[in-house]
Amino acid sequence: MKNILVTGGAGYIGSHVVVELIEAGYHPVILDNFSTSEKSSIDRLEHLTGQHIVYYEADYRDHKMLQQILRIERIDGIIHIAAYKAVGESVAEPLKYYQNNVAGFMTLLETAIDAGVHNIVFSSSAAVYGNPPTAQVTEDEACNPENPYGWSKFMCDVMLRDTHKANPHLKKTSLRYFNVVGSHGSYKIGESPKGAPQNLLPIIVRAVKENKPFQVFGDDYDTHDGTCLRDYIHVVDLAKAHVAALQKMEKQENGSFEIYNLGTGTPTSVLELIKAFEKVNGVKVPYEIGPRRAGDPVSYFAVPEKAIRELGWQAKHTIEDAVRSSWQWQLAQS
Repeated sequence: MKNILVTGGAGYIGSHVVVELIEAGYHPVILDNFSTSEKSSIDRLEHLTGQHIVYYEADYRDHKMLQQILRIERIDGIIHIAAYKAVGESVAEPLKYYQNNVAGFMTLLETAIDAGVHNIVFSSSAAVYGNPPTAQVTEDEACNPENPYGWSKFMCDVMLRDTHKANPHLKKTSLRYFNVVGSHGSYKIGESPKGAPQNLLPIIVRAVKENKPFQVFGDDYDTHDGTCLRDYIHVVDLAKAHVAALQKMEKQENGSFEIYNLGTGTPTSVLELIKAFEKVNGVKVPYEIGPRRAGDPVSYFAVPEKAIRELGWQAKHTIEDAVRSSWQWQLAQS
């Protein structure tokens, strides 16, 4: 059984990755400082999987601690998810994001190389593309981030590319997420943002729970219902892609560096997401139409063919699955 270190493994995406690793026969080891997650997620993971979860409460930027974990746990691969991810905060505090997301990742990469850990999966983001000129985004699209968060992810991709040239034996995969939604079908793990939610589905959930309307930014775009189109990928599908990337690298004899867009390839509008939430869950979503928000692309979705072809992976969950699981997860916390 191979030991896989998951940084940020107690968080929303990380916890789902841990579950999929266990189901695939791996032994995950969590490294998390719990700055944006709760220790209770470890208990939920153990209850869900029926296994003891090894975890370390530490910052992944702690070089000495990281060295010890890689040695003691005999780590075979790393899935790096830990990062700051609030776009607005990154604009207000750019150095915080560059210190954690970029300098921290450099420390992790150096430590992994020194320890002989050659398989690394990196949690990147579609934010690296910025506001692309076309709605359908492939991995060949030029990267032009519009905020420090996006730049921090792009800088890490560049580091992976350049270290591959210097260390050709390394196997590295960058997964560029589109809009992640939903929760595990058990409703034992899910998204619990600390503070005000930043993403649309958690905003909808909070609006319903508190019966307070949120603002939809514009309904006069050139789309079928006037609202922006986005690619929403279920978190369970996303988690499975991490396992698929790891398995592909393990089968390779030579080093590699690959980038994959992770999305459904099917755009969903803001109003479609709202209406699906209402229909599936039998509730009314309070919202108001406001003015457009500067910088919002009209339509923006993945072309996932490369991941389908090379990883043997494809998103299977629907928008209905996502809105149902998000609401049921919220009800389970009440």
